[in-house]
Amino acid sequence: MNEDELKGGVRYTVGKVEKTIGDTVESRDWQVDGVVDQVAGGVQHGYGRVRSIVEDAVDAAPELAEVARDHVKASAARVADAAKHGGKVAIDTVRDTPVLWGIAAAMGGYALAWLVHGRHDK
Repeated sequence: MNEDELKGGVRYTVGKVEKTIGDTVESRDWQVDGVVDQVAGGVQHGYGRVRSIVEDAVDAAPELAEVARDHVKASAARVADAAKHGGKVAIDTVRDTPVLWGIAAAMGGYALAWLVHGRHDK
């Protein structure tokens, strides 16, 4: 496991926690930050996995090292651009539809209250 895999996994986990906290306290900022960190952490972890695979391949076949490095760099750039775009889309969606998020939060709160307290018809 290399540094990118580790840091990406940690960032993804932190993002999950941030999103959960945001859902619980109904904070859009926490929700958005959580989603962005999940996406970025997943990308970084994926990049680290690709790096590990390429490094293993380099050890096994030195003559392919330069070609593999070029492909990894190009792929990582495309993945990073896609993740950045996905994060922006997530942020824009939350900002553009606050009523929808408010309704979703209210429904979630109602469902949680119903599960906790429930109706006990006798």
